[in-house]
Amino acid sequence: MNKNVTMSDIAKEMGVSTVTVSKALGDKDGVSEEVRREIKKKAEAMGYRYNSLAKSIKDGVSGNIGVIVSERYFSDNAFYANLYQRNVVELSKQNYSCILEIVSKEDEHKDILPAMIVNNKVDGVIVLGQMKSHYVSHIVETGMPHVLQDFYDEKVGEDAIVSDNVYGAYLLTKYLLEQGHDSIAFVGNIYATSSIMDRYLGYYRALLETKREIRPSWIIGDRDEQNGTYTELSLPKQLPKAFFCNCDEVAFSLVNQLKAMGVKVPEDVSVVGFDDYIFATVCEPKLTTYKVALETLSETTVDAILKKIKNPDYKIGRKVVGGSIVYRDSVKKRK
Repeated sequence: MNKNVTMSDIAKEMGVSTVTVSKALGDKDGVSEEVRREIKKKAEAMGYRYNSLAKSIKDGVSGNIGVIVSERYFSDNAFYANLYQRNVVELSKQNYSCILEIVSKEDEHKDILPAMIVNNKVDGVIVLGQMKSHYVSHIVETGMPHVLQDFYDEKVGEDAIVSDNVYGAYLLTKYLLEQGHDSIAFVGNIYATSSIMDRYLGYYRALLETKREIRPSWIIGDRDEQNGTYTELSLPKQLPKAFFCNCDEVAFSLVNQLKAMGVKVPEDVSVVGFDDYIFATVCEPKLTTYKVALETLSETTVDAILKKIKNPDYKIGRKVVGGSIVYRDSVKKRK
């Protein structure tokens, strides 16, 4: 018996859409009784476990919500650990328990679903942080209610709750320009996550509006695109007057690297980060950054997943949660 049979596999065998299969197995409106019987018969023959899953989706009986996160973004990422804790708090207010499952690189590559989904232990799932498009699609195919948190995927087009990355980065870059910094570098691999790409777009917009020069050497990668591991920053010989870093952790590393080079922050160059988490305050000098509203991010996510459990047709689209700049000591005004 094939334990990895998906709704997409059944759809191909039946010559129908995945949505039709999902409606048939979940006992939803939109398909005839004859088609429903044929799809269930084919699913059973192919070894697809749909009965208990459909009941879980329909009734929401487990009282559990799953949080799925890739190991590359959780093992040493304090920001996501804190966001997960906020999810736990918000879910407990709604009398739901939270189950965390960290997906290994190998499982993500091979599309091996979390045990909480395979064994129908949860009523819905929150996918926390960037995951591969094919893996997100695999989750979608199960018919399990789900929402993406802190990233979106245009290839999949599913409901997502994200921070205001574009506008936050735009505001920070504008602030650096207003402080007299006419040359600003961006630190981050723009192809690694949707969040970094959006923050780059905000930075880019601010420079375009003021007709500032954008040098290729001032776009500095910070991590491996495939597995998300941080790499050593390769700084240009001619340093810009300021650095916009895609997150506080990278900004913290940059400040220390500059210090080792004999470059003072903010006397010689200014540095800003993003997120306003622990690295912003342990850094010396303390970082000016954009504060992500974690409480609102969690509240909105929990509200969305519970509504999707009660109503499978509910859609929130891409919901953007705002934030604000926190001004500290890492930026110096230039004449």
